[in-house]
Formats: sequence, C-alpha cells, structure tokens
Amino acid sequence: MEQAREKTRNQDIIWRVWIDNRQKVVSFHEKDGACLMEFRSQDLFWSCVNQYAGLQYRYQ
Repeated sequence: MEQAREKTRNQDIIWRVWIDNRQKVVSFHEKDGACLMEFRSQDLFWSCVNQYAGLQYRYQ
C-alpha cells in the first residue's frame, strides 16, 4: 500500500528545465528566451540534462 502511494506521488511531479541554445545554458529556473522542457520521469529528466552536459552546456 505504501509503495502505491509513493508511486502516485512521484507521478504527480513534473521535472522542468529551460534550455537556451544561443548561450548554451541549461537552467533549473525560468529563463527569458529559453525553451521549457517538462518531464514526468526523473530518469528522463537527468538523461536530458546529462546529454546537454556532453554538449558542453553550462548550468545555472
């Protein structure tokens, strides 16, 4: 029962990141001129963030 509640809570979380391709910035807060990306999976979120790291984007 506890696992079911935890799973339901995690499905309600939306992971967000803003990508500024011009300045090569990945932002974890809203940034003017950046594209918002939303994820319902923490694994997909971090996979995306790591791919941008491989492209030498900086974080803020």
